Amino acid sequence: MVITEPGVYDLPAEVYHRDPVQGGSLSSSGARKLLATCPARFRYELDNPPESTAAMNLGTAAHRLVLGVGAELVEIEATDWRTKAAKEQRDEALAAGMVPLLTEQHEQVHAMAAALREHELASVLLSGAGKPEQTLVWRDGPSGVWRRMLADFLPEVEPTGRMYLTDYKTSVSAHPAAISKAIESYGYHAQGAWYVDGVKALGLAEEVPFFLVVQEKTRPYFVSVVQLNALALDAGRYANRRAIELYADCRKSDHWPPYVEGLAQIGLPGWAENRFLQEVTS
Repeated sequence: MVITEPGVYDLPAEVYHRDPVQGGSLSSSGARKLLATCPARFRYELDNPPESTAAMNLGTAAHRLVLGVGAELVEIEATDWRTKAAKEQRDEALAAGMVPLLTEQHEQVHAMAAALREHELASVLLSGAGKPEQTLVWRDGPSGVWRRMLADFLPEVEPTGRMYLTDYKTSVSAHPAAISKAIESYGYHAQGAWYVDGVKALGLAEEVPFFLVVQEKTRPYFVSVVQLNALALDAGRYANRRAIELYADCRKSDHWPPYVEGLAQIGLPGWAENRFLQEVTS
């Protein structure tokens, strides 16, 4: 499938990740990759997608059970991947487009899904009237860049004109302080702003509060629901604009620079400089 018009599309996740937009488009994860690394790294991974890790498979499996869509899960009755039989079964499952899970992981994601369904607010935000895993595609006004996003769940608009948009995350900790750190570390505020702007750009809703449903990956699989505030979304939107402009420049010039071109002067980290200055002036 090749997408040439803005809109909402019901696509398999693997099609979305291959970028079905004619001429190429930028996703939220791509924008964050551009800023966290460099254009050369972004371009390389665009042409050479990294293989799934065990953590990625676990997250994919949890999403599958929570949202009810995605690749089929296959239990591999083994305690680890070291045996030849386990490796062969894993490779066969991956080749068939399935998600292989060791027995312990298989039991874990089912328990996580059950715990999340018992959380009233989280289950309401990720189910009900709406559709799971919907692709939104729109053109950025200032740059002309095509942008895309994959909403975990796209709910129907409330009579008030609001759309309560939610993204599901698995994490080591669902403590609010840990979530705050993760928002900054992984750019979830930029993702939130990206998603809100996509919904508004397509005219789907007038107001779009953005929530994260964060679930721990260890028993008893605590769940926290948090809403990103306006300042966090503004900071994310600012970062997104930098990424979009960088992407547009690289595409126009077809030049994807590495971390450093030529010679760069590098000093100590700021905290180390401050410590040195305090020592020599005290």
